[in-house]
Amino acid sequence: MIFKQVGDTRPYPPHRLRLRDWALIEPRELPLDQLVTTKAMLDLRTLLDEDSTLFGDLFPHVVLWQGTLYLEDGLQRTLRAALQGRRTIHARILDVSTQGYQPDSASANEHQEEE
Repeated sequence: MIFKQVGDTRPYPPHRLRLRDWALIEPRELPLDQLVTTKAMLDLRTLLDEDSTLFGDLFPHVVLWQGTLYLEDGLQRTLRAALQGRRTIHARILDVSTQGYQPDSASANEHQEEE
């Protein structure tokens, strides 16, 4: 099995993070079999398109909510990695708590230094 579970929703609260905010989160390596997808359907044209990451983040976006890692963005990249035989990926992980989003300490420090 590639993923821990195939889901079709985002059960966590909205975080309102923009692409440039995601870029402040340092990618970390994590096992594919710990991820729960937020999409059950995938367009094969998108998966097989060599330029599918041309305009997006190179790293998938994962939301940690109540101890579960949800793959919010990057399903195509993650599946491509699995098809290449890789068991891990590097992804940006956002920890969402009941009070809202809280970036990891490294990301928070980087954000404060830029202000």
